[in-house]
Amino acid sequence: MSVIVCLDNVHKQFGSNQVLKGVSFEVKKGEVVAIIGQSGSGKSTALRCIDHLEKINEGQITVCGHNLADSAPDLKLLRRDVGIVFQGYNLFPHLTVEKNIKLALKHVRKLGNAEARKIAQDVLQKVGLSEKADSYPEQLSGGQQQRVAIARSLAMAPQVMLFDEVTSALDPQLTGEVLKVIEELAAGGMTMILVTHEMSFAQKVADKIIYMRDGLVWEMGGPEILSHPKTPELQEFVGIGM
Repeated sequence: MSVIVCLDNVHKQFGSNQVLKGVSFEVKKGEVVAIIGQSGSGKSTALRCIDHLEKINEGQITVCGHNLADSAPDLKLLRRDVGIVFQGYNLFPHLTVEKNIKLALKHVRKLGNAEARKIAQDVLQKVGLSEKADSYPEQLSGGQQQRVAIARSLAMAPQVMLFDEVTSALDPQLTGEVLKVIEELAAGGMTMILVTHEMSFAQKVADKIIYMRDGLVWEMGGPEILSHPKTPELQEFVGIGM
């Protein structure tokens, strides 16, 4: 499998706060990677750097052939290749679900209304919300809004999907709805990087798990590292203890 995302010795700081201190890892096409760690470990910052929402101070990031250390990467092309879903749904409240999804298709991909509508219907079916096309965000539950946000990213046909704590604001039932959609995407071969606190879910769907601590990749391996951590820090994090 070819490498689709590569971070090499990535450093990022905000003022005097060094958030990433030399992070390196690779994601292959079709791979599902879960990034775990305490709050403040740098995992969400690493994810935002992959989409160039944050500019790195040092190192190299290559995503879908785009070199993000370049002084002027083509962000429009990058955002077509990389979809990102946040904890907040970021839906436009004055637009219906279908129109929220069609917006970028029409303005970024320059599709006609009929083609954009067909894609919107397809992705809504994929996340189990076909019947909500004409609803407004305020008429949906949090889990449904998050699934619409996922559908909106999928509509752009990205090569890789990034998920940043997408279930942290949801109750357990709604969390299950969203995780089911992500699990189905994984089964379909979508390349994904998830920042998550859902350890059992990470263990179930991820091909690779990255444990970050203090701005570094502290431990990395297959799902088995959650059952058999090598470092005391990861043992403590997953509650096994020494």
